[in-house]
Amino acid sequence: MPTAPVRSSSVASFLPPELYRSEAIAALERKHYASRFWHPVAAAADLPVGQVRAVDVLGLSVLICHGSDGIVRAFRNRCPHRAVAFLEPGQGTVACRRLVCPYHGWTYDLEGRLMAAARESEFVDPFDRSAWPLEDLDCRLLASLIWVAPGVNPIPLEDQLDLPLQEATSALRNPLELLAFHERTLACNWKIAHDNTLDDYHVAIAHPTTLHRLQGPVKHYGHRFGAWANVLATPWAEPTTGAGEFLTFGLPPWNHLLLWPDGRQAMIQFVPETIDRCRMQVWLLGPRELQPEGEALMAEMVHFLAEDRALVESAQRGYGEGFRTGPPHRLEARILHQQAIYAKLLQPWYASGRMPR
Repeated sequence: MPTAPVRSSSVASFLPPELYRSEAIAALERKHYASRFWHPVAAAADLPVGQVRAVDVLGLSVLICHGSDGIVRAFRNRCPHRAVAFLEPGQGTVACRRLVCPYHGWTYDLEGRLMAAARESEFVDPFDRSAWPLEDLDCRLLASLIWVAPGVNPIPLEDQLDLPLQEATSALRNPLELLAFHERTLACNWKIAHDNTLDDYHVAIAHPTTLHRLQGPVKHYGHRFGAWANVLATPWAEPTTGAGEFLTFGLPPWNHLLLWPDGRQAMIQFVPETIDRCRMQVWLLGPRELQPEGEALMAEMVHFLAEDRALVESAQRGYGEGFRTGPPHRLEARILHQQAIYAKLLQPWYASGRMPR
């Protein structure tokens, strides 16, 4: 069994590579790390009243429903009768007033109440509709995104977003439109992709004509740390918006929130698929007046994300037997911050030997 991810009090070090290639660790991450947090699943503006969408959250099929009462709710995407899904994720956003199970016709409203069951008078025992609501999950709207917590007693969302809410409260309260969405699979462990996006040591070298031009000289980098989130702040000067800061927040479990002074906001997440593959999802949000530029602005992001893709997939190939990471640089402090959170939540299970079977 590999040694536990214990950090020395005097020597800074990265997580051991063994944690990036273990199926057993991946199972522990899902159960004892990722399940502690909230996960963005959709842009709020992309789910109007009377629409539903099926999404996957940590292996759970989840229905996101925007009811006629204006409340967005999340439910397990399975009929309480025989567990058949109401919708499949590939169907996208669907307009409907009722959820009808395709198996036996049980019909629910978007608030999760059972409205009717086929041949209701013929059940073996007396049938009570109120005893069979949909299974609800914690669901919140914040920063123009819909968040779902699939685990029991999650860390409060305001804590998970502690530094963004402290530093950009008004920006995160403004309702934004979805400008563009992008996703693709990366051939690497999610932690490699997450580490890379927290890595401020590589930007000037790996992105000289893209991200580095946006973030500016390394000498102007500023780092700040909360209990759960961290941020890279760089000066911003643009003729139409004036001076400000471009903020790149790192958030557990595998999220990154980018805020521009012109009102743009991006959420990037790296969702595990296997131990050596993850799904990168990017929401680009902004004021309505930026909608005509949405695809062009996303194309700029995709350019530097493609540069990162080559790097993280190369790192994945190198994270084999016998590899040990080098020493952390001061510009990699945000990686150490997020890895410390990961180690703290995972270590009681990892160090105890209670490995999943």
